[in-house]
Amino acid sequence: MALSQSSPILPQNPASSIGRRQRDGCSKGTKRYRARLSSGYGHVAQSWIRVFHFLRGTAMWPRAGLSSGLNLRNLSTAVRRRIEDEGDWSYASEWRGEESEGHTVLRSTSDKGNGVVSVVAYPSSKPSELHWASTERWLQQRYEEIQECRQDNERFRVLGYQWRALRFNDDTRQSTVKVLAAYRRSEPESIALMQQPHCLALPYLKSMIAAGLATIASCNYNLMNAVTGTENIRILCIGQGGGSLPLFLASKIQGAIVDVVEIDPLVISASVRAMGFPAFSIMTPSGKRAVSPNTMDTVMWKGIHERLFLHESDAEDFVLNTTIQYDMVFVDAYDGEDIFPRKLWDPHSPFLKALSSRLHPDHGTVVVNLHSDSDILNPDVSAPSVLQQTLPMGKYVSRVCLQAYKDVVVGRKDSGLGFTVSVPWLCNSSLVVCRGFVVTGEDCNRDVIMETLISKSFELENVLNLPFSCFEYIKRGFILVD
Repeated sequence: MALSQSSPILPQNPASSIGRRQRDGCSKGTKRYRARLSSGYGHVAQSWIRVFHFLRGTAMWPRAGLSSGLNLRNLSTAVRRRIEDEGDWSYASEWRGEESEGHTVLRSTSDKGNGVVSVVAYPSSKPSELHWASTERWLQQRYEEIQECRQDNERFRVLGYQWRALRFNDDTRQSTVKVLAAYRRSEPESIALMQQPHCLALPYLKSMIAAGLATIASCNYNLMNAVTGTENIRILCIGQGGGSLPLFLASKIQGAIVDVVEIDPLVISASVRAMGFPAFSIMTPSGKRAVSPNTMDTVMWKGIHERLFLHESDAEDFVLNTTIQYDMVFVDAYDGEDIFPRKLWDPHSPFLKALSSRLHPDHGTVVVNLHSDSDILNPDVSAPSVLQQTLPMGKYVSRVCLQAYKDVVVGRKDSGLGFTVSVPWLCNSSLVVCRGFVVTGEDCNRDVIMETLISKSFELENVLNLPFSCFEYIKRGFILVD
């Protein structure tokens, strides 16, 4: 699948036309380009011209999202200064509007059960245009490091930032990401999109990351070595969506090697072409890279996209055929009807049995997003217990947690753990099952387990320099599975 993340969509003098309206709605250069537009990606490119006429914003770029390295801090009990969370739920009003309130940049019909797949763009209030210069300097610095010499004749320009929402059947918001658009002055007819890996807009992603990483760190696994790149951690993500989860993991954990499995080629195309996921990650069926990175891809993603492998495959087929042993597995695989495929949670399915054999025997950890299509919440934004008997979430929690993942993955061993936590603002739960978390003994009860997980969560916040509190996502609605 030959895809490119960068696409020529700007007139010859982009600085003079972006951000202001012309009488006919576009510049002469844009009109000339529209005459050359051909296939689907041309539609995406054309939309950028329209959308950036109104794009404006207001705050600083968090440096953690850009750096290919990590700003590690020594662990301490001191209160740290938290960086601003651009994915905080308070910004949800910017991208939770109706499709008519945004600009559709991609729209097509899936033949893999996801119905109509679309990507809708909304203006982002952050970062402010006042701070775009710092991003331009970062791009320039990265370029010079790659070229291994100073490049006074090359400059980079930021066009702006947007929210991009991936929708199924116009109703289900499958993913939301923030993207940066930038271009090189020496190539003014092309721009590149860069998804902002530090920005997790959906709370359930933060819940999966917080609960999952705190758990594996509690299983005598040295996560610090993986964070610094001293050792590799093999991670499998089932379900691509917009790509926020695998991109966050690869960006924050230098030793993370992340395989992503997505059954729908249209979702893969949408994440790369319209949501700024690295194109170099796409793999062919023969196991080779589908495309070579261009200059902008290398500037934006060098050090990260080499560790991302995006496979178009059925999850069950992939797990049955791979020989890789995974330290962590994240499962987020709902279709256009918000259905979690039965074969991904049936305790007798080949998928779960194969997954169990592919997990590390000492610390293998599985995290599953469990979703219910309901807006009924308690005042503390958790799901009412009565819904456990009436909504899909309750059905899946009982079947997946009790009958499937814990029984198949952990088995009847003395060591192992299974629990769920509820997600704020959404009717989602994160299911976590792991090996190696010793729960035997008189003192190993729910409170001791929670205390261990919470302690690890504080360490994670410091080590990864997270903009959100892991503790807040672990303590909410914690239910231990016997």
